[in-house]
Amino acid sequence: MARSGPEVADVFRRYGDAYRQRHDAALPTAQRRVMIAIERCRTAALGGHVDQCDQCGHQRISYNSCRNRHCPKCQSLARAEWLEDRRAEILDTPYFHVVFTVPEEIAAIAYQNKAVVYGILFRTAAKTLRTIAADPRHLGAEIGFFAVLHTWGQNLLHHPHLHCVVTGGGLSPDGSRWIACRAGFFLPVKVLSRLFRRLFLEALEKAFDAGELGFFGALEPLRERDAFRRHLAPVRKADWVVYAKPPFAGPDQVLDYVGRYTHRVALSNDRLLDIEDGKVRFRWKDYRHGSLQKTMTLNADEFIRRFLLHIQPDRFQRIRYYGLLGNRHRGEKLARCRALLGMPEPEPRPDDMVKDYRDRCEELTGMSLWECPVCRHGRMVQVEVLQPDAPRPPIQDSS
Repeated sequence: MARSGPEVADVFRRYGDAYRQRHDAALPTAQRRVMIAIERCRTAALGGHVDQCDQCGHQRISYNSCRNRHCPKCQSLARAEWLEDRRAEILDTPYFHVVFTVPEEIAAIAYQNKAVVYGILFRTAAKTLRTIAADPRHLGAEIGFFAVLHTWGQNLLHHPHLHCVVTGGGLSPDGSRWIACRAGFFLPVKVLSRLFRRLFLEALEKAFDAGELGFFGALEPLRERDAFRRHLAPVRKADWVVYAKPPFAGPDQVLDYVGRYTHRVALSNDRLLDIEDGKVRFRWKDYRHGSLQKTMTLNADEFIRRFLLHIQPDRFQRIRYYGLLGNRHRGEKLARCRALLGMPEPEPRPDDMVKDYRDRCEELTGMSLWECPVCRHGRMVQVEVLQPDAPRPPIQDSS
């Protein structure tokens, strides 16, 4: 069912052209592509089809989706399909939620070097978890986890951090037994924080020495090694934020969590309140003041700027898997874990998963796109295909 309230796409359609003209040379190609995709999503520009009820004759026009991963309207089915794939991998063990955050001095560098610094964030957070978990003084086991990159706070400002969902235990080094965490306790966060800080700064300096980092605008002086090291000096002694939340209540809560977090974009449509007189108003949660619900009003230009801060590089993987969930040996290791935990093997999934998207949507979400929304008895049948507009010339990367 279509939303009746304002959407991010409405902001881009009203103010996107003016924004692109104002920031022409400074606007990265990836951001232009996302803006245009969201503006055209589910409009006549992308084509679509006409369905008609075979009972009452009601007709409905459905326009095609842009399928861009940054689009607030194109994540529901992708989220449901990803969740279905993960369902069979949930083990009968507690799960913990661990968050790794980088200091503001690092976040500034990350924004100008997204692929490099976000990659370092994934690698060093994963190495931190696996190293401490494998240490016999702590757990002495191989754990399994996946990590999801978020780059925003509730106010849409740049705040890169990694959400990790981690098994509360793991396989012994020889694979002969399951080693469980202490009840309600995962790994010491101070130990995690210090190792994460050291590994991250070592990797960042290595990237600098290899010439992989670029610095522009206010950060341009950091091109000089001494200035770069002075910039990092305060964070070498600061406590880096690694937060381990209480364990999930059970597998259902794990699935509920991943369903909400994995395919989230910087701001969902349901947080938008109104768009009026060149301003955008939205809800946000102020975590610094007891998670108080507040509203924020930004002029459209600033709202678009903040939304675009979180566009990821092309083909960048923002969900990654490690340890027991690593792609290479996932099936074999999960089977061993299930055997040690006394769990049955999951039922095999049908080989033929090619289905009409409407069948897939109903199977995964319970929402029927076949049922007539008027008479509730008929079946909506496609009677016409609507061709898309002539394709726009491709946006050339001029960087």
